[in-house]
Amino acid sequence: MAAVAAATVVGVCLTVGSASAGTLSGSLYRDPSSAVVRWVAANPGDSRTAVIRDKIASQPQARWFANFNPSTVQSEVSEHIGAANAAQQIPVLAVYEITNRDCGGASAGGAPDLNQYQTWVSNFARGLGNQTVIIILETDSLALLTCLSSGEISARNEAISTATRTIKSANPNAKVYLDGGHSTWNSAGETANRLRAAGVQYADGFFTNVSNYNSTSGEANFGRNVISALNGMGISGKRQVIDTSRNGGASGDWCGDDNTDRRIGQYPTTNTGDGNIDAYLWVKPPGEADGCRYTAGSFQPDLAFSLANGAPNPPTTAPPTTPPPTTTPPTTPPPTTTPPPNSSPPTGDGCYADVAVNQWAEGFTATVTVTAGKSEINGWKVTVELPAGAAVTGTWNAQASGTSGTVQFTNVSYNGRVAGRQSTTFGFQGTGTGPGRIAVCVG
Repeated sequence: MAAVAAATVVGVCLTVGSASAGTLSGSLYRDPSSAVVRWVAANPGDSRTAVIRDKIASQPQARWFANFNPSTVQSEVSEHIGAANAAQQIPVLAVYEITNRDCGGASAGGAPDLNQYQTWVSNFARGLGNQTVIIILETDSLALLTCLSSGEISARNEAISTATRTIKSANPNAKVYLDGGHSTWNSAGETANRLRAAGVQYADGFFTNVSNYNSTSGEANFGRNVISALNGMGISGKRQVIDTSRNGGASGDWCGDDNTDRRIGQYPTTNTGDGNIDAYLWVKPPGEADGCRYTAGSFQPDLAFSLANGAPNPPTTAPPTTPPPTTTPPTTPPPTTTPPPNSSPPTGDGCYADVAVNQWAEGFTATVTVTAGKSEINGWKVTVELPAGAAVTGTWNAQASGTSGTVQFTNVSYNGRVAGRQSTTFGFQGTGTGPGRIAVCVG
């Protein structure tokens, strides 16, 4: 069963760019605050770090939304989407909140009931913005139905169908995929029947192989059979996405916490070369446990290392390090006035901050690096002075107090602790002219 991904800082980004075949185009977003990125940043001297950094932390992976948090999910989604949009890349969000998920197994949980599930989904959808986003909607929700009565199955199908339409209504550019299990579970015909009952006609297609190890070729063949069965039902134009995060090694027992013969599979890309397949994705983050030997969803470096060690190197095509402007930049030379300096590195404890601004005609993005002094800090605040007329419109990896003038940014739950002489980053975007200086960093 798919497990819950954690959320965080640092690393290299290597992805494959534009699409060939399928309906998706563009590079996938690498979350700079994922569990594996955090581990790499915190363990520079570990003998496993280089392999995990280069072959796993460098890659785009799904961000899981699996906590029942109807009051905060919109802001969490909006923050993640804002960062991906600023990078002009496609985020992958795995929704894992259906009532009675995993039939009470290792990843049990979800919304208390289906009415509250719809409230959560509505709040989730309001944070999605209007650009392309991939939604992996409810892993195992259709392939695993053994614990549900016929009435409960009908209610779940209606809930998933409603969730799909809610997401598509909030963001027509959202690409929504429903649960197709995998090639060694239910038959293609049965899978198509379940997809139809759950409203796949409103979705873009289905996903397969999440948390599993079946070969990409086997999954692609299974997907073609599912698509053929759907076509026979009058449901056309649906496509597949395949989770390739752990299918580069041996098959066998599903629960891989004890299996060191697995390897990461094909690196994530929208360039599939197959008209039936929109993307190869790492939905299940490599190194996150299934719940057999370790707690489901926890990042385990030994699992990550066993998956990555001996696997091929990733593609070397890297996306731009800064996003291009979304409006035409000015043709006149920029002002020659030198902005005031950033805050100075502390000679002792505390922190300092550096800002890098990407400015264009009507707006900007800013990336801020917060560096601890000689000792670890546990919580930080950075104050930014914005010029007159400038306003913050979005923030990621921080919380903003205010939108204009003097704006204070504070850490979020996962990046407040920074080891001595180490760094973390956050960013924001806005209208007008970007900041000229960092006034103060307090740690």
